[in-house]
Amino acid sequence: MNHWLPTGCTTRRAAIGGLIAGGLSVLSGCGWDGNFTFLGYTTKPNFDENIKSVYVPIFKNKSFQTTPFRGMEYELTRAVIREVESRAPIKVISDPARADTELLGTIVSLNKNILNRNQFNEVREGEVAVGVELVWRDLRSGVILSNPRKPKGVLPSADLPPFDPDNPPLAEALERPIPITVVFSGRYLPELGESNASAQTRVCDRLAKQVVNMIEKDWQMPPRNCP
Repeated sequence: MNHWLPTGCTTRRAAIGGLIAGGLSVLSGCGWDGNFTFLGYTTKPNFDENIKSVYVPIFKNKSFQTTPFRGMEYELTRAVIREVESRAPIKVISDPARADTELLGTIVSLNKNILNRNQFNEVREGEVAVGVELVWRDLRSGVILSNPRKPKGVLPSADLPPFDPDNPPLAEALERPIPITVVFSGRYLPELGESNASAQTRVCDRLAKQVVNMIEKDWQMPPRNCP
């Protein structure tokens, strides 16, 4: 059974269909990557698309280790690898020769604090605080991705040294890594059945989330432009 449609409605539908088809053809012809940007918002991923893999060796541990927290670097490394693979479009591989980047971590502090006691002088609430130094390096170029970004632009002429043709400029030295320190704590309540192990797991998970947040595009603030 054929239904009659007004001419104006048919014209509008045809126009909308033509616009959509034309837009899709233009996007496909321009190599559209499938993301949209509108009013400062975008669907593009927060991670650098040029980085496809990362090598994460076992974190070092320079802190004073006691029995409940001995070997914490292994649990923290596993938590970081698990978080990277679940949230970031970056593959964790075990061969540094094939990796684009490497993420190095060192536990520099590990403290257990008692926050509250009960009437029997037993621990009612405590926390485990862990400090970690992080360095993220691009293995292809040697650039330290975690270092503060250098200013861009040309320095004012008053700040430039006089040109001497007999003294050519020195070659730029390799960039020295400046570790970034992050500190997180994990709380535990013995009266609820929690222990040092649960606090350790909690702080490792929080540190892993922060590490993945930091390997996004904006690891540091944008560099300032010199006048």
